[in-house]
Formats: sequence, C-alpha cells, structure tokens
Amino acid sequence: MTRVLPPLPAVRAFEAAARHGSFVGAGDELCVSAGAIGHQVRLLEDWLGRPLFVRRPRAVELNEAGRRYLQGVGALLDELERLSAALRHAADDHALTVTALPSFITRWLMPRLGGFRARHPQVDLRLLASIPPVDFARDQVDLALRLGRGLYPGLAAEPLLPETYVAVGGPTLAASLGAPADVLSATLLHDDPEPRIPEQVDWPRWCAAQQLRVPARRLRQGLRFSHTYLTLDAAAAGEGAALASDVLAADALAQGRLALLPGRPVPGPYAYHLVHPQDALERPAARAFCDWLRQEATQFREEAAALAS
Repeated sequence: MTRVLPPLPAVRAFEAAARHGSFVGAGDELCVSAGAIGHQVRLLEDWLGRPLFVRRPRAVELNEAGRRYLQGVGALLDELERLSAALRHAADDHALTVTALPSFITRWLMPRLGGFRARHPQVDLRLLASIPPVDFARDQVDLALRLGRGLYPGLAAEPLLPETYVAVGGPTLAASLGAPADVLSATLLHDDPEPRIPEQVDWPRWCAAQQLRVPARRLRQGLRFSHTYLTLDAAAAGEGAALASDVLAADALAQGRLALLPGRPVPGPYAYHLVHPQDALERPAARAFCDWLRQEATQFREEAAALAS
C-alpha cells in the first residue's frame, strides 16, 4: 500500500518554525530564507486543508490545530532522529564514544587509557567531557561515566567507584599543619561547578565530621573554581587547602604533587557509575571498554583499601 504522507520538507519547516516562533529563526536553522520556510508551511497547510499558524508582523504563533500537530510531529521527528543516529553510529564497529565529567577524565581516566589502547588498538576511542545528562542517541554516545546514586531510568547503571573526601594541599602546607583545626588557617579552595552538585561534601560538612565549630562566613571565604581539576591544580601549586575525592586525587597523592592534610576522611554521597543503553554492550568495542574499566576500578579499590589499612 502506498503511504499517504505530507511533504516531509514541509513538515520539517513547520516543526522548526513552531520551535522558533518565527520563519526567520527556522530559516537560520535550516539554512534557507524565511520566505522559503513560509512557502513550505503554506504547502503543508494546503495539504492538511487548514492553517497551523496565526501570522503576526514579526512572528508566528501556533493555533490549536498547529499545537496538536506539533505534539505528534515533534515526537515522530525525535524518534526518526534517534533511529537514524543509532544506525549511522553502529555502522563503524571500531568506533566508541565515551562521555564523562571533565575532572574524572583528566584525573582518573586519562592516566589509565594507555592500558586500554595497548590491549585494544583497533578501537577508535572518542572522549567527550560533559556535565549535563547525555542523550545517547542524539549525541551518538555509547557509554557514560556519571557521578550519582545510580538512578538512570531506562538505562543500565553499574557502580564502579565510590568516593571518600579528604583534605589535601601542597607538600609544604601539609608539613606545617598538625591538627584538623590547623587546616582552616590556610586559604580554603572550593569547587563551585555549574550546575551545583547537591549534598556534595564541602567545608561545612568536613568541619562537622571533624567536630569543629567554625563560623559559616569563614567557610565561605577563599578561592572558587568551576572544575575539580582546577581546584586540585591550585592546591598542588600551594594556593591553599582543598577537599578532594580520593578517586580524583589518588594519582597526585601517589606522585607527591599533593599531600594529605590532617583530618578524618568523609564518605561522599555518590559513586561513579558506568551508564549505557540496555543494548550498548552488543557492540564488541563497548564490551571491551567496559571489561577493561571494571578491572581498573577493581584494582583501584583494592589499592585504596590497602592504603587505608
């Protein structure tokens, strides 16, 4: 049977114009003139036998029919985009795209990647540093490493690395301090990411764990950084004291660029998780990376436990 479908270029023009609220914005997105968008929209309206927009002098506004049509068409185009992206991405069995938080990539994953590349030289690995939640199909991502509690609806999520927070600073600063209270004599370095991570261990929580009563104003003072790796670099450079996840600070501590400051470790509320669509591991490159990652995480946890004991 022959499908009775509207002209697809006209549907695409309509959807873009509806999102932008103007033919000009839709034309900019689709790299055509506003007049061309208007022509396509009129073709669609003629095909449907009813108007979809109320025309204004400098904008367009969906009428009731247009709003109903957009609701269905938008979902269909989203699904078409997802299916097409998935097929295009799966065409190359050796390509693998992994996304993670910037600090996790620079401080934990990057120093260990040589082992994966030596074991699997055929895999063309692409790393994306990102903070917002990932759309696996739209962004053509295979695997994500995310910090959280493992609540990722519709996705597989495997905990890899829980976090414990410690106070760290440069070796010179560490040698000058004798007790947890002394840490507060240093400039306090703060992670100040955007968006904020709720319930993360910060200086007030660290002080509470040390049973230190400190004015809130004092704990807000210091230097602020948008990423954890910048905070750790500042601490290593002698700029002050930082609170660091043991996952992200472990290599710098082992190399002597950072040193532990006095104070008991504080368990973090989250863990790093391996997150992916349910069918992602059907691809050999993804399976290989996940197997390697689990081994690295297990080794890291064992080494951390040995140091703690």
